[in-house]
Amino acid sequence: MCWKLTRSVTSVERLWRTLAFRLTAGYALAGLILVILATAALYLLLVSELDKSTELFLGDKLNVLRTMLRERPDDQDALREEVELETAARRYEQFYIRLLDDRNKPLMTTPGMAEELDLSQLAQRTRGHPDVAIPMKGSHGQALRVATAAAPAGAPPTHTITIQIAIDVSQKEALLARFRLMSWVIMLGTLAIFPVVGYQIARQGIRPVEEMAATARRISSTHLGERILTEGYPFELASLAGTFNEMLDRLEDSFDRISKFSADIAHDLRTPVNNIRGEADVALARARTIDEYRDALESSLEEAVRLSDLIANLLFLARTESPLMHLRREQVDVADLLNGVQEYYEASAADGGISLSTRFADRPVIAELDRTLMQRAVGNLVSNAVAHTPSGGSVVLATSSESAVVRIEVADSGIGIPQEALPRVFDRFFRVDPSRSQASGGTGLGLAIVQGIMLLHGGKVEIVSQPGEGTRVVLSMPASAPPVTKV
Repeated sequence: MCWKLTRSVTSVERLWRTLAFRLTAGYALAGLILVILATAALYLLLVSELDKSTELFLGDKLNVLRTMLRERPDDQDALREEVELETAARRYEQFYIRLLDDRNKPLMTTPGMAEELDLSQLAQRTRGHPDVAIPMKGSHGQALRVATAAAPAGAPPTHTITIQIAIDVSQKEALLARFRLMSWVIMLGTLAIFPVVGYQIARQGIRPVEEMAATARRISSTHLGERILTEGYPFELASLAGTFNEMLDRLEDSFDRISKFSADIAHDLRTPVNNIRGEADVALARARTIDEYRDALESSLEEAVRLSDLIANLLFLARTESPLMHLRREQVDVADLLNGVQEYYEASAADGGISLSTRFADRPVIAELDRTLMQRAVGNLVSNAVAHTPSGGSVVLATSSESAVVRIEVADSGIGIPQEALPRVFDRFFRVDPSRSQASGGTGLGLAIVQGIMLLHGGKVEIVSQPGEGTRVVLSMPASAPPVTKV
């Protein structure tokens, strides 16, 4: 028994957690409250109008009797017609009138009035409330409204007549009872119909969400091409579907990049490893001289250094993309930084017959940056420029500042880059000329590292190149570090 009860409670909790059930419950509850409020308002309005009608009728009767007693107190026939005969002609909403003299002796009474209500109770209930309609039950349980008024007789008045009047409102009470019954029927019908209608509305409303969930369930690393068709959806859900599709586009692009990156890493790691293994196999195939063993070791060492550099570059790229990496910013004279890079690469440039020079602005350019990282970024650019500039060419380093933005430019007169390759030059392992890069020991990570360093500094990299005319790379970054936001 306890197990069944626990299972039922769990089922109810699971049902309550569904969006369709919550929307259905909300629609049904809102509809029921609306019907209750509307029915209650109509009922109160009907009660008010019926009471107002009864009070107006009583007021008119009292006014007629007062007028007759004041102007025609001796016209007994008119009074008898008003008191005794008019009510006999009425089928519904009958009324009863009794006239009393100064000594409370009856002068005229509607026939049957004494049988329909307790006259002493009428006098007691209306005492001290002249001209006010007061509810009262008749002798047979019928609903009445009773009132008492004093009317001066004659003009000028010679004495005072007391008017007692009662009106049967049983028909109005029956009308209100029927209205209450119909209201309960309507509310019960609402309670039965609204959940069904609300459930259908909720199902239609969450259908796009279920389709999104179905699409999400079909997505995997091998099925990233699924998309949600937004036609026919409401604006809010269409916007959500569009955002979801954009997320899928980014995921698919990221997976493609990761797949290509993994393939490139495997290829670039395999080459030096295979070279080292080949050298070792050759060296151990037979007995060799000391010089031959030395050559094999030197070749293996070169490949090991290349492999170590590749791994170091990959680790550095991973750190630049980590949100936990922090820059060691300091006030740096950019011209002094470029002079240091020039001195470092001047010998290799001279060996290749290349002119390496600097060009600075008239005023000092100071920036808050990580000196070591920026030296590496500029060094990578200069190394690429020297490697791809033929003898007799030139490489120029320049810096400038404008509107709190610092720019570093590395321009060469080398072989240039084809226009179709420019969008990909910052991709990892991308080489414009793979054969030449392999021969020179390039890994295709230099410009990717430059871009990572600039992103860390809140800057960007721009490259312009024409085949046969040279390449110009511009690094742009804020002159000062952005303020740290405290969480």
